[in-house]
Amino acid sequence: MALDVDAIRAQIPALKSGSARFDAPGGTQTPQPVIDAIGEALANPLANRGRTTEGERNADGIVADARSALADLLGTEPRGIVLGRSATQLAYDLSRTLAKAWAPGDEVVVTRLDHDSNIRPWIQAAEAVGARVRRADFDPATGELHPEHIESVLSPRTRLVAVTAASNLIGTMPDLPAIARLTHGVGALLHVDAVHYASHAVVDPVALGADTLVCSPYKFLGPHLGVLAARPEFLETLRPDKLLPSSDAVPERFELGTLPYELLAGTRAAVDFLAGLEPDAHGGRRERLVASFAALEAHEDALRGRIERGLADLGGVTVHSRAARRTPTLLFTVAGLSPAEVYRRLAEHGVDAPAGTFYALEAARHLGLGDEGAVRVGLAPYTSAGDVDRLLTALAALTTG
Repeated sequence: MALDVDAIRAQIPALKSGSARFDAPGGTQTPQPVIDAIGEALANPLANRGRTTEGERNADGIVADARSALADLLGTEPRGIVLGRSATQLAYDLSRTLAKAWAPGDEVVVTRLDHDSNIRPWIQAAEAVGARVRRADFDPATGELHPEHIESVLSPRTRLVAVTAASNLIGTMPDLPAIARLTHGVGALLHVDAVHYASHAVVDPVALGADTLVCSPYKFLGPHLGVLAARPEFLETLRPDKLLPSSDAVPERFELGTLPYELLAGTRAAVDFLAGLEPDAHGGRRERLVASFAALEAHEDALRGRIERGLADLGGVTVHSRAARRTPTLLFTVAGLSPAEVYRRLAEHGVDAPAGTFYALEAARHLGLGDEGAVRVGLAPYTSAGDVDRLLTALAALTTG
């Protein structure tokens, strides 16, 4: 079924500003039901979690509901959902915890395709214990990170491989099941950055082969939070640093301080909003999410193809998103204009398409784009054909003017 984009847009107040928004990879706009859920949580009694007072029960229920919704979204159990401030914070926390079991001579693999939040925490944790860091390159001509790129840097001393499920810069979606088989074949763990991926595809950690996985609700219509998903049995084996009186239960032992209850209420509402993108879908929330993401993928692929054809007709535009499997995310440069200038001039036409490296600094450098990066266009459930027309019209004026 085709998405009812007009109905989706009608529920997102920020779109009334009139801009054509292509900045979704950096954070999506917020639907009214999510805003309402946040307000409702704050309007009712809240207290530290418990079962005695109304405020305690409200807080407890909000956390339970958020974990349940995220478990449905990420294909895991509620006890496997760890909540945090951001995916970056959770990566740092996890890296420091895992590094307690590493020793000098052990090895950690990172890739040049990744956002720096899936590179630097692992490098710093490895350096702190004398472990070695090995980097897997990707092919800058195609944007592909092939399993053999990972295989070439694996060894019996590899303890962890950190890799993205989808590049936030150029959209590349590596063959994670194949990478997982190689990683597990040498006895290592696979940590997956699914921050960009979870906005566009159904997450199935078992199918992907991920031992741990992170994402960010604000990339899929929710508030600013981070989420880590893993098997509860695996989390039970880890001993993170924590306060003495704080809970030692899983997943609470990984969550520092009081959780942001209002944002968790918004996160649950965002997952429910995603599950309703395909209104004719039936079954439980997970089944409805699968159906909605299928409709979303068809919508975004159609618009991506339209943009790609339009860019191909423009002179002087080089597209750097070239992988066979990728998200609806396009990185490009325009001859004779800096990325910052293209960004500014598009904004003058009411088109928001930012420029930079977007924290994928090593990927940008490997592509030959340096620290300046390029212009990024990303799609979301609320992206319309009219938005695409405005983008292509503005680019045509820019490249011919």
